Amino acid sequence: MLSNTSMLLYVLITAAAVIITRGFTFLLFPAGKQTPKVILFLGKALPCALMALLIVYCLKNTSPLLYPYGLPEAIAIAAVILLHLWKKNNLLSIAGGTILYMILVQFVF
Repeated sequence: MLSNTSMLLYVLITAAAVIITRGFTFLLFPAGKQTPKVILFLGKALPCALMALLIVYCLKNTSPLLYPYGLPEAIAIAAVILLHLWKKNNLLSIAGGTILYMILVQFVF
């Protein structure tokens, strides 16, 4: 069990790290200076790449040859896509798909 002093120290170190990393970007890319093209490219490419990586990671142990044949995953993915096309809300899409998946694996399959 951690003491109160240790927990306070962890919180302070974490807060300092967040403040430093967030503030560092303002020093590195000031308002009047043009953002480097590589940073702009990464800002556009990384979100899609990370989503693809997460999808592969989440589906890596899914077997279409064994029960439930990947049906909960397929239904949840379809729900995420449909929710996103309908409402255009990332949080709603992800939360809705996650909740549906958990209901499917806990109560249906």
